[in-house]
Amino acid sequence: MRATSRGRVSVVRSEPWSDRGRSLMSVSVQSFKLASVLVLATLLFGCEEEAKKEAPAPKPSAPAAPVASVAPPPAPAPPKLRDDCPADSSGVGTQAEPCLAKGDSRMMTVTYTGKTTDEGPKFSIVNDSKNPILYGSLVAYFYDKAGKQLEVTADGKPRPMQVCSGRIFAGAVKPGEKIFMFFSCVKKAHVPEGTATIQAEVKTVGFTDDAGKESVFYWSNPDLAPEKRPKSDPKAKPKKK
Repeated sequence: MRATSRGRVSVVRSEPWSDRGRSLMSVSVQSFKLASVLVLATLLFGCEEEAKKEAPAPKPSAPAAPVASVAPPPAPAPPKLRDDCPADSSGVGTQAEPCLAKGDSRMMTVTYTGKTTDEGPKFSIVNDSKNPILYGSLVAYFYDKAGKQLEVTADGKPRPMQVCSGRIFAGAVKPGEKIFMFFSCVKKAHVPEGTATIQAEVKTVGFTDDAGKESVFYWSNPDLAPEKRPKSDPKAKPKKK
């Protein structure tokens, strides 16, 4: 209560204590919560920093072991050439890599006798080499009266000649020996219609030893057996290329 100049008494009303106390408590609680959050954040941050400090440094990885370089295997030595190949030929002497010749070089002379029976054409064969021959690859060509080369049509697809390979001589042919033969792979059915003469070459031979059971080394001349071969004059002397 307060007195005024006019003698009036002014009453000042104060806020109830309960309301003021409630407001102060609310501020205090909020301040406490804020302080708690700040403290907790500080603690967490400190823990993280401590964890970062205490985390062990990663160990360096071990260096990779050096890989030893492996040298490539040495190239195989080239096969040795035979020193006993027939004259004018050279090679390893195997069936796959025979002593190779060129031109008109021959080891055997084959001649058609002019006779064809039910067994087929008959040939004479002479061994012109210095070694007995067990294996042979013979090529037979057929010509009409005009000398035109005829195709062989028997046994399937037409072909320019008939090839006969293997132990076709029924045994070893000695050096200088002459034999007469029908070849089982050159039959009468293989002779084309209109054939007037037959010519043949032995393009590959296999030389044998004295026992005559196995071929020891081989010789070949691919030039003797082209697919297209003009009829040759049997009286003409062979010419070497």
